[in-house]
Amino acid sequence: MNILITNDDGVTSVGLHALADALREVGEVTVLAPNRNWSVSGHAKTLDNPLRLQSTYLPDGTNAFTTNGSPADCVVLGLLGALQKPIDLVVAGINTSNNLGYDVNYSGTVAAATEAVIKGVPGIAISTLFDKDIGYGPAAKVGLQVVRQVMQHGLPPKTLLNVNVPTITLDQMKGFEITRQCDTGHHQDDLVHYKDPYGETYYWIGGKPFNNPEKIGTDIGAVANNYISVTPLKIDRTSNSFISDLNDWVLEVPID
Repeated sequence: MNILITNDDGVTSVGLHALADALREVGEVTVLAPNRNWSVSGHAKTLDNPLRLQSTYLPDGTNAFTTNGSPADCVVLGLLGALQKPIDLVVAGINTSNNLGYDVNYSGTVAAATEAVIKGVPGIAISTLFDKDIGYGPAAKVGLQVVRQVMQHGLPPKTLLNVNVPTITLDQMKGFEITRQCDTGHHQDDLVHYKDPYGETYYWIGGKPFNNPEKIGTDIGAVANNYISVTPLKIDRTSNSFISDLNDWVLEVPID
């Protein structure tokens, strides 16, 4: 089993290193990650600039690769032959914050797993809200469990797994919960504005996370209730339920 590990926090991320160390137990791990932080970059791909692949080393001395491209670029490079080996599974993470609800649309971590699925390779995204006292050890062990199950059972076509781990020790976790994506964003956008030294207004988008334990059955609710959330996401965004309504619309080619 050849496993490609990437992330959106950059090749120096401690979460990436913890995941790589854990997954060496079940396969040959290759790390190919961006050379800088691409958080909240979404599914960016580089088409108008050259991508450069460089060799580097992880803190434990193992070889890794880095590139000037995005998380999705890392997956494309790996799957299209830049690593000169077949890739059987792509795992993105461990992200430094949770990717829950509508926030998955912004996540470079989820985008990397999505790109794998687009290319026909199983993809998993793993995230947790980092805490220095908890570290990434629990999330790495959870990721290993999920990878073992994917190796055993596989994933349906056009489907990835979005895994979110609560920021607690393993003995405090209540278990795994299979969830749906919550119908709200996790981070609630709030626009704040300030004045720079020249009197010009500038803006900052922020906002506190939406952690609602009452959202039962969703990714946000699971993590808020100390469960590990595993959400299957499809890459087909078609609103099938709306197709019949659209067919009743009067849509005609305009007369020139």
